Amino acid sequence: MAKAEILIPRMGESIIEATITRWLKSEGDMINEDEAIAEIATDKVDSEIISPITGKLIKKFYIEGDTVPIGTVIAMVANEEVDTINTPVKAEEKPAEVVTIPFIENTIQEETKPVDDSSDKFFSPLVRSIAKTEGIPLSELENVKGSAKDGRLTKDDVLNYIKTRGAAPEVKATPKPIIPETPKVVSSTGDQIVEMDRMRKLIADHMVMSVHTSPHVTSFIEVDMTNIVMWRNKMKASFEKREGEKLTFTPIFIEAAARALKDYPGINASVDGTKIILRKNINIGMATALPNGNLIVPVIKNADQKNLLGISKTVNDLANRARSNKLNPEEIQEGTFTITNLGSFGSITGTPIINQPQVAILAVGAIQKKPVVIETPQGDTIGIRHMMIMSIAYDHRVVDGAMGGMYLKRVAENLEAFDINQTI
Repeated sequence: MAKAEILIPRMGESIIEATITRWLKSEGDMINEDEAIAEIATDKVDSEIISPITGKLIKKFYIEGDTVPIGTVIAMVANEEVDTINTPVKAEEKPAEVVTIPFIENTIQEETKPVDDSSDKFFSPLVRSIAKTEGIPLSELENVKGSAKDGRLTKDDVLNYIKTRGAAPEVKATPKPIIPETPKVVSSTGDQIVEMDRMRKLIADHMVMSVHTSPHVTSFIEVDMTNIVMWRNKMKASFEKREGEKLTFTPIFIEAAARALKDYPGINASVDGTKIILRKNINIGMATALPNGNLIVPVIKNADQKNLLGISKTVNDLANRARSNKLNPEEIQEGTFTITNLGSFGSITGTPIINQPQVAILAVGAIQKKPVVIETPQGDTIGIRHMMIMSIAYDHRVVDGAMGGMYLKRVAENLEAFDINQTI
């Protein structure tokens, strides 16, 4: 008899769990290979879980609304009748580390962690609960060897450690910085209270985590976009007629940023403890506003290998499907750098928050006509030019002002040197 475990798939570096929003099949139902079994949701994208074999759904381990870690077995499918369909599964028989936990990027909610310590290492709420009951600080728990995948601790690992703990030397907890409590907010008569939706809560957690993780520094530069504006005005009508879609500034920004990343690979990087990971691929995420006010970041993979037409087609496709909630999980994964277009909403500049685990994010502001000094061989003159302020926020742990400033200047140079004779 062939059996298949149905798991929550990996859906990106920063995604550690998903919520089962709807079961499409019931226990005992027959399922075809590649048929959807359940719908799941994360802070980035909604998706379906597909059966790898044809068979019968013999067991579901979770109910709708449960939030479970990536890689967790949530159901079992067999291609023959089995006598375990109606056999109840005890909680301890579930795969290791499958307790339901609330999603907070790289953190655990306050009610599930001991008050005397905190840890950057993942521990399930069950393991944390046992540690709290037994008075084991998390700094000590970090030194206990785990038997599960990637060295994670299971309940049995902790219980076995407790039996021999008396013989082990005491590990003193490392003092943690005191974080001020969030001030209490009191609503007044007439105030409207709106509960955050699931995506907004997760975006909020991700932003707080990013600021807590990376010391942000922001640099600014002004760019003359006149040649690009004139070129786009000349090309956009024929492009829309031929391709059936609009020609925007976004592909031009992405092309310029990708070329600059090849010159400054330290910007196309991530940080792992004391190690700097210089990314081989240049995968640029574009922050996209959704109709409900939330935000998603689809990724243009290998942007440096695409021409302007290829980038334009990819940008329009991803943006349209992002707004209609039709992105695939892999289309929001593996970003190495992000661009956000503040000018779409009239902002002339801004200080964006880094999209972890990246080390920098580029923001482009609104393009405005301004009187500027133009240097010519005959002397300086005043002219009306299309100007734009561009900013970059970077992780000061690994990117200093020199590198951040040089990268920003290179992007500006790429834009100002745009070939107005090219076609698309």
